[in-house]
Amino acid sequence: MTEVPPVIVALDYPEKSPALKLAARLAGRVAYLKVGLELYTAEGPSVIGELAQAGHRVFADLKLHDIPNTVSRAAKAVRRAGASMLTVHASGGTGMMRAAWDGAGPEVSVLGVTVLTSLGQADLAGTGVAGHVIDQVLRLAALASEAGLSGVVASPREAARLRAVHKPPFLVVTPGVRPAWDPAPGDQARVSSPRQAILSGADFVVVGRPVTGAADPVEAVERIGEETLAALRERGRPRPFGERLE
Repeated sequence: MTEVPPVIVALDYPEKSPALKLAARLAGRVAYLKVGLELYTAEGPSVIGELAQAGHRVFADLKLHDIPNTVSRAAKAVRRAGASMLTVHASGGTGMMRAAWDGAGPEVSVLGVTVLTSLGQADLAGTGVAGHVIDQVLRLAALASEAGLSGVVASPREAARLRAVHKPPFLVVTPGVRPAWDPAPGDQARVSSPRQAILSGADFVVVGRPVTGAADPVEAVERIGEETLAALRERGRPRPFGERLE
């Protein structure tokens, strides 16, 4: 592929060795590599630094949720480690999100996680939130925008409604993406194909197990990448905010 597709691959491994090996194979083929809680807890911020030093853009999907001062200090640590993107829970409120934005500085895009893709309507109701999932997603996205964040994380099923309200450069990043050739949802409740996510307005799609569990992860990434790039052309945008991927 001559273009970098809007794909983020989740390096969901219990240790850094396989993560770094896959990262080397995917160099130049994806927009970001995601370090989540499992890998971060096992290896600490050094794994972010190693990936960044190797030339990868790192998405620290840590979903910070604490008092503003603690989150601000954690965001500073993530920035020092070398991450380019960070998540916080939007349900932490505007004060916490502003603190994350201040701590991360202009080098790091901070995203607000709205409703986890593992939650369905009944799950959300069980947490005490009344109303439909989409209402909560839009409510939290509005708070994230008010707090000055770069965008939000939401399932592909909410992408179109989010994009209708929040115009670029506000980012919509969608996990819960499953290609047609590997449709098993796993523990995700609200899923979609890479193509549909992009057509719905997503800027980046996050893919984990369809890549890390594939017999040939590079081939899997290339197939997903071509699908997303084709969807961008179909949508009328040749690539998502190209300056972010240079």
